[in-house]
Amino acid sequence: MAQTVLVVDDHRPTVELIRDALSPQGFEVIAAENGVECLVAVEEQRPDLVILDVHMPVLNGLDTLRLLRQRMEEQHLPVIILSGRVSFSDVRTAWKRGADIYLTKPVRVGAVVAAVKWLLREGGGVDEGSDQPGASELMSGVVASDL
Repeated sequence: MAQTVLVVDDHRPTVELIRDALSPQGFEVIAAENGVECLVAVEEQRPDLVILDVHMPVLNGLDTLRLLRQRMEEQHLPVIILSGRVSFSDVRTAWKRGADIYLTKPVRVGAVVAAVKWLLREGGGVDEGSDQPGASELMSGVVASDL
């Protein structure tokens, strides 16, 4: 069964870009437009990972993350924050609230794919029977090129 990724962003082109990148990798992608819809989707659809924009209407991403962590104390749900804000204090706040990875916009779609693979496939090396790089190789490239 395919792992499910919930993309939470009010900017539809961003959602479609991420869907178009993750679907061929074998992930099922579902979407929500704000934090409230995210909380409902997590309860009803039980995604394996959430990609969460910070600036959204109704409930912003950092408050949504805080509520997710409060509601799911016993179960870890990987969360990737996607934000246009790059200050150290923003990143620190996201990590304090439980973010696993913090990516900044504009984001390279390869960085999103690598982060998802890293978190859901435990950073595995080269996939069996594939000449494609594994998640750990992809993440090292992301870290090296995005710092």
